[in-house]
Amino acid sequence: MYADSHQLAALLAVVEEGSFEAAADELRVTPSAVSQRIKALERRVGQVVVQRTRPCRPTSTGEVLVRMARQLALLEAEARAALTAQSAATTIAVALNADSLATWARDVLVEAAEAGDIGLELHVEDQDHSLELLRAGRVLAALTADPVAVQGCSVTQLPPMRYVPVATRWLWERHEHDLSRLPVVRFNDKDDLQDAVLRELGVTSTGLAHTVPSTEDFAAAVRCGLGWGALPLAQLGERGDLGERGDLVEVAPGHDVVVPLYWQRWRIESAVLDRVTEWVRAAAG
Repeated sequence: MYADSHQLAALLAVVEEGSFEAAADELRVTPSAVSQRIKALERRVGQVVVQRTRPCRPTSTGEVLVRMARQLALLEAEARAALTAQSAATTIAVALNADSLATWARDVLVEAAEAGDIGLELHVEDQDHSLELLRAGRVLAALTADPVAVQGCSVTQLPPMRYVPVATRWLWERHEHDLSRLPVVRFNDKDDLQDAVLRELGVTSTGLAHTVPSTEDFAAAVRCGLGWGALPLAQLGERGDLGERGDLVEVAPGHDVVVPLYWQRWRIESAVLDRVTEWVRAAAG
């Protein structure tokens, strides 16, 4: 299929901005021009590519074309920089999970800051759900727990993240070392780490449940005794906060949760995507 860059750009703008009017403002054309480009693209592929909802969403066909549009935009930006022999800033959309972003992935931010020519459009999503962003074309690379490559992507295995189920010493003692009575803290409704520990131990009931949807605040909630939770080992100083020297104790010794991590990226020739991938590999390692 011959891809018209103006039509693909219009589709990407509609999906990113959420409406034809906002896309027109972004592209500095009229809403009618955006509509005509989308209709021409739909005639070209013979299928509807955008759901005219609020916000507008791509159809399954549209998702394929959005991926193409995002890749094309990146390659065009790199080509312009090469032809003008100038270092032009390029923005790349990637997905990371919140715990990685709060720990080792901050080194990636440092690399981007020092480089000064790559903008990071970060999407924070759980590693079990980030592939949807990749499939939908919203990101060009994603940190995921799935080793099976999305079509058109390559996969790099990274060191896994280890989570330790912990609580404050006083809370653990108050509930007489009984995990079924201990209050629990969850990150959000997608957070399965605590439930995985309970299933492994055969515990079917818990105490009061709390939801704290922020990585740093989640750790703070556990540390102040709101409930128990599985914290990344990196936040525990390699267990330096545990035992006699720390205020936290393990509530399920020997039952750490190990989450595999993989970096999936679109298989395109892109110096920018290569650099970001190398930053991720170095930081995770």
